[in-house]
Amino acid sequence: MGLSEIAAGVEVTTEQRERGVATVDGTDASLADRLAAHADALPCDPAAAAAVVERYAAGGSIGQAAAAGEVPRVTAAKTLHLLGESVSPLGPTGRDIVRDWIAGEVSRTEALALSRASPAEFALAAYVETHDPLPAARDAVQGALDAGRLTDETDASLADAAEAPDRLR
Repeated sequence: MGLSEIAAGVEVTTEQRERGVATVDGTDASLADRLAAHADALPCDPAAAAAVVERYAAGGSIGQAAAAGEVPRVTAAKTLHLLGESVSPLGPTGRDIVRDWIAGEVSRTEALALSRASPAEFALAAYVETHDPLPAARDAVQGALDAGRLTDETDASLADAAEAPDRLR
């Protein structure tokens, strides 16, 4: 039996059905209300955090999410990190260097030079390495972030998460 005999009767169609993304939110509370329980652990108020999450989940960059929440970009990045999103501006080697600095194995000047990060990127990376995400807060926004993650527009730029060091909050 040859390949042509195996493929006999196989058809290729050029049309596909648009299925979309189904989301289910079983809560009656707004995103801000769900985040209110975690207000003390977040770097901004729950309403701002909700606006950041909603814009980011809709495919906005961290800068656009920050504008929606009326917070600095680094605050939006910190908020998203605490909610379980990967926002480190450094790659694996840069993160290792930041960990070495945190452990006191290299000086800050040396770590900055080795990581090739700006002071603002370094500060955000240090925050990410020293603050664990909040699982309960992540659960509160999981539906909103997962729905956004399933779209094609979620390639957010992390470069705008780092501001001038004097503007970090």
